[in-house]
Amino acid sequence: MSHTRSHAGSSLSAHRRRRELADAADGRVADVLVVGLGATGAGAALDAAARGLDVVAVDAHDLAFGTSRWSSKLIHGGLRYLASAQFDVAHESAVERGVLMTRTAPHLVAAQPFVLPLTPLVSKAQASLAWAGFRAGDMLRLAARTPRQVLPAPRRLTATEARHLAPSVRTAGLRGGLLSWDGRVTDDARLVTALARTAAAHGARVLTRVRVLELTGTGARVRDELTGEEGEIRARAVINAAGVWAGGLVEGIRIRPSRGTHLVLRSERLGTLPAGLHIPIPGETNRFVLVLPQGDGRVYVGLTDEPVEGGIPDVPEVPETDIGFLLDVLGSVLDAPVAREEVVGAFAGLRPLLDTSAPDGPDGAPARTSDISRRHAVLTSPNGVTTIVGGKLTTYRRMAQDAVDAATAARGLPAVPSPTAALPLVGAAAPARLRAMSAPRRLVRRYGTEAEAVHALAAQDPALAEPVLPGHPVTRAELLWAVLHEGALDESDLLDRRTRIGLVPEDRAEVLSVAREVLAEARAARP
Repeated sequence: MSHTRSHAGSSLSAHRRRRELADAADGRVADVLVVGLGATGAGAALDAAARGLDVVAVDAHDLAFGTSRWSSKLIHGGLRYLASAQFDVAHESAVERGVLMTRTAPHLVAAQPFVLPLTPLVSKAQASLAWAGFRAGDMLRLAARTPRQVLPAPRRLTATEARHLAPSVRTAGLRGGLLSWDGRVTDDARLVTALARTAAAHGARVLTRVRVLELTGTGARVRDELTGEEGEIRARAVINAAGVWAGGLVEGIRIRPSRGTHLVLRSERLGTLPAGLHIPIPGETNRFVLVLPQGDGRVYVGLTDEPVEGGIPDVPEVPETDIGFLLDVLGSVLDAPVAREEVVGAFAGLRPLLDTSAPDGPDGAPARTSDISRRHAVLTSPNGVTTIVGGKLTTYRRMAQDAVDAATAARGLPAVPSPTAALPLVGAAAPARLRAMSAPRRLVRRYGTEAEAVHALAAQDPALAEPVLPGHPVTRAELLWAVLHEGALDESDLLDRRTRIGLVPEDRAEVLSVAREVLAEARAARP
C-alpha cells in the first residue's frame, strides 16, 4: 500500500528487525552501540545517528519496556527541584520541557492544567507556599523562554471556578483553588516509540528482543530472544542506558531504585475532569498526589516515592500499602471516597536514581529516595563503557546528548555537536498544521502528522475502524499500524506499550484475541 512506502524510512517491523540484526552481527564495527531502549537509550540512538554516526541500539525486551512506560506522563518544568535548591536541575527541566512542547514533539506534549483545591485540610500558610511555588515555576518558564501561549500563567480560582474544574472535590469548606500548568505527554511509551522511529529514519538499527549477555568497551555478546541464537555486535563506542538494570551490565554502578505507583480508575468514577488535581500530602511541604485524566475513559492517581530493596523485577509489583496510601490521600478531598474495588488497575515504575550518598543517613537510617537528586550522571568504566544513569523522562534528550558526547570523546570518535534540540520527531509539526489535519483529534494527539495515514487504514476497511473494546477509543487500525510501522512483535507490545489497554487487566483479557488476529493478519500479508 502507498502508506507503507511513505513511512518506510522510520518504520519498524519484524522484517526490518531480522534484516538489521543479521547486518549488525556480521562482524563489521559500528560507531556506537546503545544498550537499552527506554527514553534515554532511544534518545541516545537518535542523538548519535543524527550526528551521522553508525548506530546499533538493542533492548532485551521492547521499546519503553522499563521505567519509561510507568511515568506520570508529565513533562515537568522543574518546580519541585527549586524547593531543594537544585537550581541547575530545575532550569534544565524547564528548558527541555520547552524543547519538547515547541520544537521536537508538540503533537505529543501539550499544556496540562492542574487545580490545587483549597480545602480545610490546606492551611493558609500551605496555600501561600504553594502559590509562591507556582509563581516560581512561571519564572522558570520565562527563563527557559517557553512562550506564554504554550504554557499559561498560574492564577487563583474562586470557589465557583474550582468546583467547575474539579467537580468531584468536596464542596464543604472549599474556599477556592490554585490553577497551575505543566507539560504533559499523551503517552510516555509513544514518545519512546517516536524517538526510536526517528533514530531509525536517520539510519540507526533499532533491535528489540536482543539481550546483552556480556558488555565491553568494544561491543557485546548478545542473544536473539526470539530464536535463541547468540552472536556479537562490535562497536567503537558503547553506551549503557539500561536504567535500573545498568548496574547489572557494568561493575561499580550503584543504583538506588525508587518506586512510583499509580492507580487506574474509570473516568466515570470522578466525573468530567477539565483539569488534573494537585492534592497535598499531609505532613509534606512539596509533595502531592496527582489526579491525571487520560482522555481514554481512564484516570491515573499517583504517585508515591518509596525505596526498593533487593532484586529488580522486569515488571514491578504494586504493594497494597501504596494503593491504600493513594486512596487515603485522594479520599481526603472527595465527596465520596474511592473504594478499593473501584481501582481497576495499578502500575509501578522504578526510577534509576544514582546512589552517591553514604549508605546511611545521620540517624543511621537509609536516606529517603525522594531526597536523592534527579541529576543525571555519565560514568565511563575502566573498560570503556559509558553509562548514563539518574535523571528523569523530561530531561532524556539532554541525558542522551551528554552520553554521546562522553562516549565519542572517550573513544576518540569524531562527532559534530548534537542537533536534537531542533530535530522534530516522527509526527511532529507546527500547531497550525496539526490543527488542519483531516483526522480525529485523538489520533492527531497520538500520531501527529501520521494521524491521516492511520485514519486512512480504517477508511479502507470498515472492520479496522471499530474500537477493539467497548468504552475505549483504540481501533483495530491502530493495532495494525503498530505492527506495520512501530515494531510491535507480539500481543504484549500491542496492548501494554503501543496502546495502554493492558493497564486494566480485565480490558487486556478481553482484547487479547483481537491483538492475536491482527498479528496473524499482518504476518500473512508480509511473512
